[in-house]
Amino acid sequence: MPTALVEEAAIVDLLTAGDRPAFEQVYRKHNAAMVRVATGIVRSRATAEEVAQETWIAVLKSVSGFEGRSSLASWIFSILINKSRNRAKREGRIVSFDGAGEDDNLAAAFDGRGRWKNMPELWETLTPERILAGRSVMEHVNAAIEALPPGQRAVIILRAQQGLDADEVSTILGITEGNMRVLLHRARLNVRVALDGLM
Repeated sequence: MPTALVEEAAIVDLLTAGDRPAFEQVYRKHNAAMVRVATGIVRSRATAEEVAQETWIAVLKSVSGFEGRSSLASWIFSILINKSRNRAKREGRIVSFDGAGEDDNLAAAFDGRGRWKNMPELWETLTPERILAGRSVMEHVNAAIEALPPGQRAVIILRAQQGLDADEVSTILGITEGNMRVLLHRARLNVRVALDGLM
């Protein structure tokens, strides 16, 4: 059995036994991303924090039934997505992750052959000024991600930031893998377009 699976099984056993340090480790690893994904669905940070808390309670209550058919992170985010959708539905909002109806205004970033009109510049040397600028850029990247439509936002957080596999993200969001790839591509393009003015 691969080391990662053994480690995850050990963490699940610890969570099942009520081990506080194990819970704190899993909480620190996923909570911020959970709140960000939920915010894209329920549209309120306070409500998203409530949904994340409800998710953690559900995780702790049902972790003994975790069968390992997916990663622990995938299972946790599936619970989060379901709770977020239920909350949005109760509030009279319907959230779809299929990307339908999203404004695709990214065509201007490409030429007629589908290539970037302006390639990003590479930094060849790392200076203190560039380190500080990099921190500022990350703040802008996070702001650009927060402004994405719900589907793109969820996909880029789960796939690019949380490192979940494409099939896991597709399953969590209830979309095809091809649709997930389109949403991830659009999300990355939207973030790049948002950052073009900074470079």
